[in-house]
Amino acid sequence: MGYSWSREVYIGDMERFSQNVLDYTEDLDQAAFVTDRLTYDATLRNLELIGEAATHVPDRIRQTFPEIPWRLIIATRNRLIHAYLGIDDDTV
Repeated sequence: MGYSWSREVYIGDMERFSQNVLDYTEDLDQAAFVTDRLTYDATLRNLELIGEAATHVPDRIRQTFPEIPWRLIIATRNRLIHAYLGIDDDTV
């Protein structure tokens, strides 16, 4: 029998990955961010993970929190995963 993640786990993951992004990019301006490849790559990976976790949050939970841009979060994940050569550094 497979392991079933709860919505709390996915939301907790989203919070943790978001904090990672904030920690990694603290005190960096855009130019420093895009030239620091390790920070850039780690940040992109965490943004992907935020979006992946968001895809597993049930619709009824998403509807409870309409202020969270769920579709944008998931679309960002899809863009990062599938259009890696077309990522706009200024947007990230």
